[in-house]
Amino acid sequence: MAMVLIIDDAAFSRRMIRKFLQIDGYEIIEATNGREGLEMVDNHKPNCVLADLLMPDMNGFEFLKAMQDKKLKIPIIIISADIQDGARNQSYNLGAVNFINKPPKESELRKAVREVLNTKE
Repeated sequence: MAMVLIIDDAAFSRRMIRKFLQIDGYEIIEATNGREGLEMVDNHKPNCVLADLLMPDMNGFEFLKAMQDKKLKIPIIIISADIQDGARNQSYNLGAVNFINKPPKESELRKAVREVLNTKE
């Protein structure tokens, strides 16, 4: 089964996203900021990454840029409370494949992950 990395500094958000995705049987790993997330990517090679934008140490934009610099082709879905078009556009410009507003709807999140992993419901 596919491995999904959740990067979010809020434990509540990670728990909620984990709960939604465990229904589909994904292996879930977690990080609390972008720097930790990069280590997890290097060590575990997840199939998909879900990342917040506003985090301490290394934010979501910096994480996206670092992934771009490493030329890693892992699909990244941003899940953020930042609803500004600028944040959305910058995320896409840095390689995000999708942008979901917080709090994510379970059906929207599961569908987005299934689409990037090309898995059926």
